[in-house]
Amino acid sequence: MISPTEENYLKALFALSQNKDGVTANELSKHLDIKMPTVNSMMKRLADKGLVNYESYKPFSLSVEGKRRAALIIRKHRLTEMFLVQKMGFEWDEVHPIAEQIEHIQSDIFFEKMDFLLGYPHTDPHGSPIPSLEGELPIIINKKLSDCIVGQEVTFNAVSNSSPEFLKFLKDKKMALGLSFTIVNIEDYDGSVDIKIQDLPKVTLSKIVSDKILVV
Repeated sequence: MISPTEENYLKALFALSQNKDGVTANELSKHLDIKMPTVNSMMKRLADKGLVNYESYKPFSLSVEGKRRAALIIRKHRLTEMFLVQKMGFEWDEVHPIAEQIEHIQSDIFFEKMDFLLGYPHTDPHGSPIPSLEGELPIIINKKLSDCIVGQEVTFNAVSNSSPEFLKFLKDKKMALGLSFTIVNIEDYDGSVDIKIQDLPKVTLSKIVSDKILVV
């Protein structure tokens, strides 16, 4: 069994290593807000457990087993977030800190029951894929709203930033997953995007915001 702290390191490595071969001690230190000597010490410990590939002065990477374990931690987190929203009535900007605590429960049957009650969802409340029991991530093809063209009709499918501040901003704009809208204008000067939702007034989203909204 590994500790909650060790699980947090594995989860951070998994997140930082997407689309790259390794993660430096400096990157991991900044991400976790932990001093580099502590990071290096933990990497050695996880390497001794066969969960991390560690060589002095080289980027870290997850072993095959480490990647599987990290994905299962993320699975528990995302299932919990979906359960909190779908079954308990929490808002999508409220669930992350609660899921951070629940994800460390070491009961497989607890999360299997949660998955069953939810109807085996493939994504969490923010549109992020939920890893399978084998630790595999479903492939979901989205694109940034900022990469779309005028006249295109799209559906809001996910966010690439699930910070409470950003989610609250979207909630205030009445933006929710599953919402369909048409792109009516893209400003050449600053890249802001105007969208139209049926009979409602148009909504203007900055380039920073539209970069974080993922659509299909």
